[in-house]
Amino acid sequence: MSRTEVVVYENPELLAAAAAARLVTRIVDVQAARGSASVVLTGGGTGIAVLRELRESHARDAIDWSRLDLYWGDERFVPADSGERNEKGAREALLDHVPLAPERVHAMAPSDGEFGDDVDAAAAAYAKVLADAAEDGEQVPAFDIVLLGLGGEGHTASVFPDSPAVHETQPTVVAVRDCPKPPPTRVSLTLPAIRRAREVWLMTGGAAKADAVAQALAGAPETQIPVSGARGYHRTLWLLDREAAGKLTKVYQPPGS
Repeated sequence: MSRTEVVVYENPELLAAAAAARLVTRIVDVQAARGSASVVLTGGGTGIAVLRELRESHARDAIDWSRLDLYWGDERFVPADSGERNEKGAREALLDHVPLAPERVHAMAPSDGEFGDDVDAAAAAYAKVLADAAEDGEQVPAFDIVLLGLGGEGHTASVFPDSPAVHETQPTVVAVRDCPKPPPTRVSLTLPAIRRAREVWLMTGGAAKADAVAQALAGAPETQIPVSGARGYHRTLWLLDREAAGKLTKVYQPPGS
């Protein structure tokens, strides 16, 4: 049965450091239990800060990087060398500094890649990557951890309020156009794909996120606050700083957190 947990840290720096420590522990535990682990990465300030903290931690060597599959929750459909690419930010922060197996790093196509500027083809190709990695006839792997951030209006990945993507029930990956936040064209997992994860970790800081956090945890409809629909089927873990949690009336802080 799925459970929701909320942990609040004093500031964004502590949040990033604690999330990185949690991530090491969870990956190591999964690898010990099942041999390999899968993580879906996110961009944004908090997501990249967590990867940077992991890079700087001696505990990172506890992970068997050759037995880790990495995916992305969304990607800006821009050229490969663009600073707006989530993949580029992740590589600079961590991935280029650890011994990953290249074939287990599953990046979304850039706009100057094999599909050119055809964002629909890029989305379809990523859906096939997921389907090929899935088991038991599913279209998406049962990811161990999906890392996500959120926007002040409640978007997560590149699923925005009342957008075509938030209404999708069948596709696992979609092309996103006319995003209200630049760049306007992206590729994103859908909420049903995200919900295939064993655990979803929602990480964010800042007072600008407080309304969206409070509405999501109060059960707002996902069409209005898409992050409400980002749930793991075992656990949904909210990692917040004090400002992002500022409008919550109740916080569940698990023992030992």
